[in-house]
Amino acid sequence: MKAFSRFFGFLILLASFYKVDAQVIAGSLGDFQMDETALYTMTKQMSQFISRFNYEEDQYGTKIDPKSPDYHNADKRKTVLPLLFDMDNPRTAGSLRDYFIEDLTNKNAQNLEFLGGRWFAEVSAKFIWKGQPVDISMIMAIEKEGLGSKWVISNVFFNEFQQMFPQGELAEREKHFLHPMSHELDFMNIYKAFKDPQIIEYYASTKYQPDYLTLFFYEIKLGNLVFDSVDKVKFHIFQINDWYFEVSWFNRTGYNSGWLISNLIYLDETEKETLLKIYQPNRQ
Repeated sequence: MKAFSRFFGFLILLASFYKVDAQVIAGSLGDFQMDETALYTMTKQMSQFISRFNYEEDQYGTKIDPKSPDYHNADKRKTVLPLLFDMDNPRTAGSLRDYFIEDLTNKNAQNLEFLGGRWFAEVSAKFIWKGQPVDISMIMAIEKEGLGSKWVISNVFFNEFQQMFPQGELAEREKHFLHPMSHELDFMNIYKAFKDPQIIEYYASTKYQPDYLTLFFYEIKLGNLVFDSVDKVKFHIFQINDWYFEVSWFNRTGYNSGWLISNLIYLDETEKETLLKIYQPNRQ
């Protein structure tokens, strides 16, 4: 009888272990399902961001048939667009975002186009310059090539280059000039332009703008500047009329992760053209 009681107790104990294990397994499966959903909702690639922005793909990664009435559907697009913003940032989670979405989904709806121009990648990279580690931002633009396209470097931002060409006050620049009759003296006074190399550009046209990209290539050709690694990437988008926004990578848990809108500014087209000349100096 005692032996039977011990055996019965063992069965109860064993059953309780199985019950606990089942709960643990069920909980793990539940977590796995949640993680899997988060994985689907994450905007994992920039091309996926564009597809969701245009509502060519839903928030779970399902492609929408271009022949379907849901393709670019304004009402459904309104439900997906808020998910493409960084919800932890007040600048991208308030009324400004709502006005932006309204502009995107009205009767004159606007979409992003990969080959539409007016969007750039900013690649923050590590370089070695004259033996010292430095940070340089390269601005990349999409350019058509034959039947396809390619990314090209359109400008660079490097503190050392900017410091070579400080923006002097107009009054200061006006002190440095060559007299309009200098040609009658065979330009013998041109020595003045070379007395102070730090302000040589004052003797150029007032329309002169330093070409940082040429400086960048020149330093690389001389071996003074050596690429090390890419640090991070973000995108600057000017395609939507009267709006500018940035898209950055957010690596975090939950459903609001991946490539998301990290900055949003209402910007009229005149102001936008001024900025575009900085991102793409050779812009026609």
